[in-house]
Amino acid sequence: MQALQSLPVLLQTVLLLIASNVFMTFAWYGHLKNLAASPWYVAALVSWGIALFEYLLQVPGNRIGYTHFNVGQLKILQEVITLSVFVPFAVFYLDQPLKWDYLWAGLCMVGAVYFIFRGA
Repeated sequence: MQALQSLPVLLQTVLLLIASNVFMTFAWYGHLKNLAASPWYVAALVSWGIALFEYLLQVPGNRIGYTHFNVGQLKILQEVITLSVFVPFAVFYLDQPLKWDYLWAGLCMVGAVYFIFRGA
C-alpha cells in the first residue's frame, strides 16, 4: 500500500477503481458462464463473496479520489472504467461479439467526461 501512496491521486484512484471493477464484473456477470447450471441463490452467494473484494478496493479508491475530485467526476470516471473493463470481459471471457455499439458508447462517455471535467 506504501507504493500506491507515492503515486498521484488520479493514478491511485484509477488503479483502485480498475481493480474493483474487475471484481465487480466477475461478481455481476461471471456466474453467467461459470454457474449457469447452479441455482440462482448459489450464484448470488458466490457473487456476494466476490463483491466483498470489489468494495475493499472501491471504497478506498473513492475516498482517495474524493480528496481531489468532486462526486460527479468520480462517478463518470467510474463509468468510463466500467465500460473499459466490461468490453474486454464480454468479448474474451463471455465470448460475446465485439460490436461497434461499444465504440459509440465510449464516444458518448468521452463527451460526458468533457462536460464533467471542463470546469475543473
